[in-house]
Amino acid sequence: MTHIQNIDVLILGAGINGAGLFRDLCEQGLTCVIADKGDFGGGTSAAPSRLIHGGIKYLETGELRLVAQSTLERNLLLKNAPHLVRPLPTVIPIFSWLKGATAALRTLLGSTTAPRSRGAVLMKTGLAMYDFYGRRHRVMPRHQLWSRKKTLREIPPITPRIVAAGQYYDACVTLPERLVWELLAEGMRANPASQAWNHTLLESTNGDTVRLATGQGQQVLRPRLVVNAAGPWIDRVNAALGSPSRLIGGTKGSHILLDHPELIATLKGRMIYFEADDGRICLVYDYLGRALVGSTDTRDDDPDNVVCNDAEIDYFLGALRSLLPGLAFDRDQIVYTYAGIRPLPASDASNPGLISRDHSAPVAEPTGTRRWPIISLVGGKWTTFRGFAAEVADVILSRLGETRKKDTRLAPIGGGRDYPQDQQGWIRQVAAASGSEPARTATLLARYGTTAASMLAAEGRNPMMLQDADYSLPELDWLARNERVQHLSDLVMRRTALAITGHLSGRDLNSIAQVCARALNWCDAQIEQELQDTRTMLASRHGVRLS
Repeated sequence: MTHIQNIDVLILGAGINGAGLFRDLCEQGLTCVIADKGDFGGGTSAAPSRLIHGGIKYLETGELRLVAQSTLERNLLLKNAPHLVRPLPTVIPIFSWLKGATAALRTLLGSTTAPRSRGAVLMKTGLAMYDFYGRRHRVMPRHQLWSRKKTLREIPPITPRIVAAGQYYDACVTLPERLVWELLAEGMRANPASQAWNHTLLESTNGDTVRLATGQGQQVLRPRLVVNAAGPWIDRVNAALGSPSRLIGGTKGSHILLDHPELIATLKGRMIYFEADDGRICLVYDYLGRALVGSTDTRDDDPDNVVCNDAEIDYFLGALRSLLPGLAFDRDQIVYTYAGIRPLPASDASNPGLISRDHSAPVAEPTGTRRWPIISLVGGKWTTFRGFAAEVADVILSRLGETRKKDTRLAPIGGGRDYPQDQQGWIRQVAAASGSEPARTATLLARYGTTAASMLAAEGRNPMMLQDADYSLPELDWLARNERVQHLSDLVMRRTALAITGHLSGRDLNSIAQVCARALNWCDAQIEQELQDTRTMLASRHGVRLS
């Protein structure tokens, strides 16, 4: 007889929105299961511009509530996950003094076709508003307006067509997939009865039960409520649950990463957030030593096969050449490409960039033989995941007759727990206890936060390192054993930054596969299959061909 597990909430989709909700519900004492058909954070949540930002462009669309929420959540993440979320000074080149005011007013009044052009007067107004909305829990300086002379001095290769520039502060997330995992780990720490399953398929539903196929075999759950957090797959999952919907109107965002030391030196740790010649917004900044360039915003609805194509690569390189004529750009500098589908609400807006990034959570009430409601998490943006989760969690708690026990606004995440104010003191103490070198201790603190202490204890003195990247074999073994790694790609693409930064070599991939084999009990045939699958994925989806 099949064992049926009774739970409070089943969440389908372990991206950032699902993980944020899982953590919140577990903190309230609910028993939850979250399941994803791929790896944790491996879908759209692995493909953002890696910004934690208030959304300055949402001022133009009149989404002032979203700007207020986003800037607050940005400030909270800088406090709660300081190992993964860091300030990012941002420069906006300005090419005129007065353009854009009329178009901005039309957009605020509801136009979805107003042309994008932002002069200095409009930009100064927008930056002042942005500072105002970001005042709650402020942790970063206010904006500045630079003269043309100062801009050319600060960024010498920039086009002389500029008339001024604005500098303000947002933030970036260094390893978004790790933040997803750490939220899930926080949830399971808060309620050990809750579970997170990756590489799990939804097989069927029957009345009040849901059947899932996991790596540990079939699991049959009886939830009181189901949350569809499948992002761009939401409509497909609802259909599989017997509740067809048309909620998603996704857009594609593509990015490239360049090995370009001269550009990195020019940026000086800043992001340049700029208008391309066709008026579309682009960005470039130093991401772990590579220049991350993005992003497109075009209609697309095929999340399983989305890639950054040749035309998009040409577009990015052309935009950089126009912005920074003092530097050279070509395809040989590209070390990684990626793309994802934003799970935006269905919209008839003529400009995909003007589709709202706000979120909603429509409910499909029980009907027929289905005895549980389905709440679908539609839209949203990376930065607002916690606020979105809190809103939905309160709805779920009310429906289940429960009350909130913990506010997550100031709850640390993963390696942000007990994060030291005196980092040098922490480094000296942990280095002495573990026998590690202080420089190595500092590297892992920056990479994993306070979780680094456990890794350093496992490493000891003089750990064996990969040949071509700054990761140790004991570090990778610890990740494989403690962070629900099932496949080689989980480790090199999501628990670490090895693949995306272009530091992964073929010989190191072979070494990492051997680490996984020992930790996860792989046979020789599985090692070969994992190597082949990872190489194929890197080549077909990310333009990476390992020697």
